[in-house]
Amino acid sequence: MSATKSTSQNLSFVLEGIHQVKFEDRPIPELKDAHDVLIDVKFTGICGSDVHYWEHGSIGQFVVKDPMVLGHESSGVVSKVGSAVKSLKVGDQVAMEPGVCCRRCEPCKRGKYNLCESMAFAATPPYDGTLARYYVLPEDFCYKLPENMTLSEGALMEPLGVAVHIVRQASVTPGQSVVVFGAGPVGLLCCAVARAFGASKVVAVDIQKPRLEFAKKYAATSVFEPAKAPAIENAARMIETNGLGQGADVVIDASGAEPSVHTGIHVLRPGGTYVQGGMGRSEITFPIMAACTKELNVKGSFRYGSGDYKLAVDLVSSGKVNVKELITGTVKFQEAEQAFKEVKAGKGIKTLIAGIE
Repeated sequence: MSATKSTSQNLSFVLEGIHQVKFEDRPIPELKDAHDVLIDVKFTGICGSDVHYWEHGSIGQFVVKDPMVLGHESSGVVSKVGSAVKSLKVGDQVAMEPGVCCRRCEPCKRGKYNLCESMAFAATPPYDGTLARYYVLPEDFCYKLPENMTLSEGALMEPLGVAVHIVRQASVTPGQSVVVFGAGPVGLLCCAVARAFGASKVVAVDIQKPRLEFAKKYAATSVFEPAKAPAIENAARMIETNGLGQGADVVIDASGAEPSVHTGIHVLRPGGTYVQGGMGRSEITFPIMAACTKELNVKGSFRYGSGDYKLAVDLVSSGKVNVKELITGTVKFQEAEQAFKEVKAGKGIKTLIAGIE
């Protein structure tokens, strides 16, 4: 560690290569636009993508070629505002949306800014992430936290925003039955959002018993552990044991696992909706006959878009979704590497890294 807390301006947690990280003091970022704000980062959650970059140095076509600051699930306190900023002031506590779109390309213009052709997303090469003392964002990508929300809750608005987007893609409505594959942080939050949207049955599916036990206490109305059996058999057993009638109205896959995709398609009722939220292998086999003959609505889901972060904050501040229960530990900034090791080992649900005091 080359910089100390007392002398550093902008201590940052930098990935140099596979399993190669260091603390580096960097310049405090400048406000380049009149609408920018400087944020003193207070909490950052560790996401699977952060761990994947640390473990493999790349995700798909995104390859770490130069040293990159990690982290993108953050909250903080406004430290400085640009001359045109009207919605925020110094001292405001905010959740930070870490992907800034160009606002000019066709996806942006039609309201699908999460599909922006020139997205600058934190901790996705070549852009630095939020695991630093300071970070700059446009004011409209900062969401002021209500007084009844903490900064640690604010750091979970990123995964909750992902879950909100997935459940909105599924168009979940009151009284529906929803099956969620994968009881990691995003899957658990999908269960909670589906319940908040009025789903009457929410079945959490996972192969790890501790995750299922937590899901049942947290937001699922029931849980299901797949057997080592064909997908059609697991689907039939799930329908029977959970009283799903012709099948589930909605299936959300938050696992990315091929057997989950297969089982999910087979567990849906005719005319049901399937949303792929988890990322697995780039190519898998797919039960296309069932998707066609049941005339399923099959959708993808990527990050979050217009209104998702705002709704995430509203769901927590109104008490409809509890994110505190997912926080299983908080470590000091200087212990960031240890936190990555623990997340890689599967310890806890959501680990936060505290900002620099």
